[in-house]
Amino acid sequence: MHRYRSHNCGELRASDVDADVRLSGWLHNRRDLGGILFIDLRDHYGLVQLVARPGTAANEALSHLTKETVVRIDGKVVNRGADNINPELPTGEIEVEVSEVEVLGTADQVPFTINTEDGVNEEKRLEYRFLDLRRERMHRNILLRTAVISAIRQKMTTLGFNEMATPILSATSPEGARDFLVPSRLHPGNFYALPQAPQQFKQLLMIAGFDRYFQIAPCFRDEDARADRSPGEFYQLDVEMSFVEQEDVFQVIETVMTELFQEFGGGREVTSPFVRIPFREAMVKYGTDKPDLRAQLELVDVSDVFAGSGFNAFADKHVRAMAVPDTADRPRKFFDQLGDFAIQQGAKGLAWVRVGDDNALTGPIAKFLTDENISALLTTLNAKPGTSIFFGAGEFDEVSKIMSAVRVEAAKRAGHFEENVFRFCWIVDFPMYEKDEDTGKIEFSHNPFSMPQGGLEALETQDPLDVLAWQYDIVCNGVELSSGAIRNHEPEIMYKAFEIAGYTKETVEQEFGGMLRAFKFGAPPHGGIAPGVDRIVMLLADEPNIRETIAFPLNGNAQDLLMGAPSEVDDARLKELHLSISKAPSPQLRFKPTK
Repeated sequence: MHRYRSHNCGELRASDVDADVRLSGWLHNRRDLGGILFIDLRDHYGLVQLVARPGTAANEALSHLTKETVVRIDGKVVNRGADNINPELPTGEIEVEVSEVEVLGTADQVPFTINTEDGVNEEKRLEYRFLDLRRERMHRNILLRTAVISAIRQKMTTLGFNEMATPILSATSPEGARDFLVPSRLHPGNFYALPQAPQQFKQLLMIAGFDRYFQIAPCFRDEDARADRSPGEFYQLDVEMSFVEQEDVFQVIETVMTELFQEFGGGREVTSPFVRIPFREAMVKYGTDKPDLRAQLELVDVSDVFAGSGFNAFADKHVRAMAVPDTADRPRKFFDQLGDFAIQQGAKGLAWVRVGDDNALTGPIAKFLTDENISALLTTLNAKPGTSIFFGAGEFDEVSKIMSAVRVEAAKRAGHFEENVFRFCWIVDFPMYEKDEDTGKIEFSHNPFSMPQGGLEALETQDPLDVLAWQYDIVCNGVELSSGAIRNHEPEIMYKAFEIAGYTKETVEQEFGGMLRAFKFGAPPHGGIAPGVDRIVMLLADEPNIRETIAFPLNGNAQDLLMGAPSEVDDARLKELHLSISKAPSPQLRFKPTK
């Protein structure tokens, strides 16, 4: 018999009764019923119940061991009996009567329970992540991640893509976040940058003629944590294709995402094909470029209805309204709770009215609305009797932020929200440029390497704020999975695009010399995208926080509590790297090159 096991803990069945077996695993739980010990033994594959009879050496050994001790046991498989079958376990029809025990790894008292999902705080879980990963939910999430990545590789290869690696140590990149810098020992005062994304390299691969590239790419960005964003590092399905237009990219990604979410989504419906929503339309109808389409409500711009009216709260402001059917008979508590939610999002309150059977309006602001206002409002919103109407007024961006959240919350509370579905969409036609509110300068609003719609002619003849780009986002259930674009592959267009954003030709050549050189030697039209693997798994696992799908994530303060990173280094190492440290008031360290 094998030194450690003849079977794993998840494979024994009723057909194995009377077999002599050897198992190894962790003591998951222990119950003493009148001297008879029942032990749940756990390994990677599952759980099996052991039984140790009173007066046996096995009973004596197992009664004193702490939970999470690693043991090897020998025993015989026996039936549990009809009354004791556990239908929740694949091994629930049998148990193993233990005859011999060997301790393989002792365990201290664990800082939190493994066999239950108790309320231990995240910091403690991350400090003892190796224990946290033993818990069933976390173990399942990490295995899901493994399976998803394996499936992605298979699907991309089937579609004719070639997996290629790109450098980790490289130059700084204009991706919009802070770089992680690595000091060079051989080149004093100079630094490498960890890639925010393989953007330039994957474009260079297209110029090199490889046509279809993909990579499960590690990316590094020094940015703050959010529920759907891990600080430090993340992984993405990095994709680039040659001789393509926007729809070609969409077809590939829709195929992969649809198959992936059908395979691992637990039977939840997946919409296909994915709807296309222009950016400006999304901002008006949903208040966000990451709309959750499970919420079956829309916002409507009703500013014109109140322009110049005597209702000062709405007059000469941007006003967005939302009609919620079949809610006019809801108790006042329904409206007050939505108002409280709006205040939590930053609003001063939430105005509303009810539409009665005769189209008369009632509610806190009804008395301020003229017959003309009411008629125009009901027509614009197509609001029928029984509908409630909610309003947000103020600056466009402020109203969008607040009402986008109110829209989803109202849909959930009013029964207009779809559960157990994946609603995908493409957000398209992003503006190429935007104006900085503080300086008034024109700057890129998205990826600076994107091709403007209309090419050079659009850049030369249109107002920059009217120029659209071949840029797109893929969104699922309100989570942005990725941005992508058809790339600008023509040097003349690239120079002009950057000139509009305030960059001189010399600056562009200095910052992006490698790309420009490549463009001048025959670059094919190309485009791509990079859906986030962590976010994909987060949606499939139905987890609210991305750290629940990563084996060893940093915490919200970008710290590895298990390994103790970031950490200080000694003076000898700093000297070797030609660095000195200037202590800042905060606990963080700032590095500067020595002369």
